[in-house]
Amino acid sequence: MPSTSSFDITSTIDFQEVDNALNQARKEIGQRFDFKGAKADIDLSTADKTLTLTTDDEMKMNAVWEIVQTRLVRRGVAIKNFDPGESEPAAGGAIRRVVKIQQGIPIEAAREIVKYLKEKKLKKVQAAIQADQVRVSSPSKDELQEAMRMLREHDFGVALQFGNYR
Repeated sequence: MPSTSSFDITSTIDFQEVDNALNQARKEIGQRFDFKGAKADIDLSTADKTLTLTTDDEMKMNAVWEIVQTRLVRRGVAIKNFDPGESEPAAGGAIRRVVKIQQGIPIEAAREIVKYLKEKKLKKVQAAIQADQVRVSSPSKDELQEAMRMLREHDFGVALQFGNYR
């Protein structure tokens, strides 16, 4: 009986890298001339998996979000897993935007990944949803590598990482 090989598809965020990127963004905001005297706060809640941006107006909100995105990309954090909400009024005439951080593959995306692999009709490739990850297995390592290539080319709305390759 041939042994089966497998790999796991996950979507994780390194919160330490997010924190480092936010510290860099705070430093840049503090040094920029267009933010002199303006209120601009960035708060990270790892427990709630949210990022809260608070500024004086919509223009500054867009600038802060742009700075945060730039710093996240430079630190190697996938911004596909960040879902910026709409701006809402906050205390003192400021506005607030809560950005949700997606940790793990949502069930809808996991179903889409499984369906996508079945549609591609790769010989003996099986995908199974396991909580917030997807395990792909096959007797052929070449088929698994082909599945990884296909998954990288397709957009599922979340950043995919491949690991636990056996």
